[in-house]
Amino acid sequence: MDVLKVILTVVLVLISIGMTVIILMQEGKGNGLSGGIAGGSGDSYVSRNKGRTAEGKMVRYTTILVIAFMVISLILNIL
Repeated sequence: MDVLKVILTVVLVLISIGMTVIILMQEGKGNGLSGGIAGGSGDSYVSRNKGRTAEGKMVRYTTILVIAFMVISLILNIL
């Protein structure tokens, strides 16, 4: 049982590092104040096809890593 805890802890640390890197690589979601003033509609080709871009893939990977982080954290808490 102790070996399983060590393995899960190492995996948890690796997932944490991966999440940190991916989150820091992502762009901001909001247009901010200047986007609202300039009249940016947000309905462009890029915004409609966001899931196919590199940014969309990073969001998907972030979601997967967060779910894995939560599951492994719960498993470690139970053990």
